[in-house]
Amino acid sequence: MQASHGDLGKRMKSTVFVVEDEADIAGLMKFNLESAGYLVRRFDRAEPALLQAMTSPPSLFLLDIMLPGVDGLELCKRIRGTEAIARTPIIFVTAKISEEDRLLGFDVGADDYITKPFSPRELVARVEAVLRRSRDIGSVEIIRFGQIEIDCSAMVLRVGGNEIPTTTLEFRLLEYLARSPGLVFTRDRLLEAVWGNSKFVSRRSVDVYVSKLREKIEADANNPEYLLTVRGAGYKMMLPKGSSSTRAVS
Repeated sequence: MQASHGDLGKRMKSTVFVVEDEADIAGLMKFNLESAGYLVRRFDRAEPALLQAMTSPPSLFLLDIMLPGVDGLELCKRIRGTEAIARTPIIFVTAKISEEDRLLGFDVGADDYITKPFSPRELVARVEAVLRRSRDIGSVEIIRFGQIEIDCSAMVLRVGGNEIPTTTLEFRLLEYLARSPGLVFTRDRLLEAVWGNSKFVSRRSVDVYVSKLREKIEADANNPEYLLTVRGAGYKMMLPKGSSSTRAVS
């Protein structure tokens, strides 16, 4: 089904930075993304891409991991550590296929992870999905409940006024649950929403990260007050009465 002119116009405003040192693969990605209506900039190294992003931020990054010099993982960390582009969606496109590699990619801040060889149609679909999720996050900037404060724009968790270190993946899972208090999410839904694709990451990963979060936000991780297990279903976040959120003014 062809996209409408309105959809195409929206896509044309979306610039994708492809950081890939293999010319054939970069060319394939560029061709298919441009055919779908995106503007594409190609880079074969991390440093030029980061410098360009500082002056002309893209809508999304597609990063290879095994780049010459600064690799894709380090580039992802630098993007997430640079305020002007820290919230820009990132997708890894890489030959590293193990679950450990994928989890590491998500931990340093990726929004999705595609393994080579890939279907060009799937690549475009995943780009669209990540951009759509990014637009749908909403305008909530700070969520407060109990002693907990989640600063969504800065990706900072505070408990009792103290900043608590989190990985990017831990923060994204916490933020996703806290944005919909009381709703029950299955492990598969959380994998899709937070990890991007559940195909190569197991449901057990969700349990592991929920346990990590409980250690950071709960007074007693063995008897959680906020991040609850719903037996046979999944997880939900329960925010006490009087909790608040601050919304950005558009």
